[in-house]
Amino acid sequence: MTRSANSSRSAEALPYRIELWRADTHEIIERVLARAATAQLARAIFQAARDEHPRRRITLRKGNGILSDTSD
Repeated sequence: MTRSANSSRSAEALPYRIELWRADTHEIIERVLARAATAQLARAIFQAARDEHPRRRITLRKGNGILSDTSD
């Protein structure tokens, strides 16, 4: 299955994102693990990411604001 340019643009428009930070520094995002349309879905993905990467920093953002952060 391939992604079209339109689906990529629409995914970037989703308001919530779950980010995995580099293991050697908490200052650089390694990658965006997921994007979500709703807070409920975003929190479920955030929890799954915490379970998958227990020693890594994971953040849940909406726009520029951090809603949850495993480094707290």
